[in-house]
Amino acid sequence: MEPIAHIETDFPSKFGLPRQSGLCEELTGRIVFEPKYRRREAFRGLSDFSHIWVIWKFSETERDEWSPTVRPPRLGGNTRMGVFATRSPFRPNPIGLSCVRLVGIDYECENAPVLLVSGIDMMDGTPVFDVKPYIPTADCKPQASDGFTAQTKDYRIAVDFPQELLEKLPEDKREAAVEMLTLDPRPSYIEDDDRLYGVAFAGFNIRFTVKNDTLTVTEIQKLTEDR
Repeated sequence: MEPIAHIETDFPSKFGLPRQSGLCEELTGRIVFEPKYRRREAFRGLSDFSHIWVIWKFSETERDEWSPTVRPPRLGGNTRMGVFATRSPFRPNPIGLSCVRLVGIDYECENAPVLLVSGIDMMDGTPVFDVKPYIPTADCKPQASDGFTAQTKDYRIAVDFPQELLEKLPEDKREAAVEMLTLDPRPSYIEDDDRLYGVAFAGFNIRFTVKNDTLTVTEIQKLTEDR
């Protein structure tokens, strides 16, 4: 099995990515296909769907060995769950699955056709194995149980993003940046009021602290191209 595409996003590293797709609809990406798959007829009918499944590779977490249990970060980092009961990237096969909104298909840009998507949870350059339409009648199960994720599904944190710092970001990235930060990028098992964190996003390093359940942005640094 070989990648057919890769996704371009504003995240050059894993830190700061939403823990699931669809949690932050403002985060956008572009799925760019390999040359032999850039055939317009392969996309015929896809634009009729509002959402798609993306099957991709955890390219930064490959290991020679696997563990039958993992520690989900949102459970505090100390509780172990079976790997098959989680969406941890540390799996026997490093395969990810995301449901994203199909914003559109660009047939005119370089390397067209390119899929424009939102609600992403993938870092820049992630290899994509396949794309399939999301079909509500088959894929939506309103009565499905949440398992242990019911404890954390609504978790958000207050964000204090001073206007003068927010304006250092491109205007079309500001809403996404704030929404991403409300998901609290920190590992949940780390509680250090004095610790300074940084998220690489859209060419900037967003630095912040967390105290009294409020995330406060303290600095915006432009990333150099070689970083």
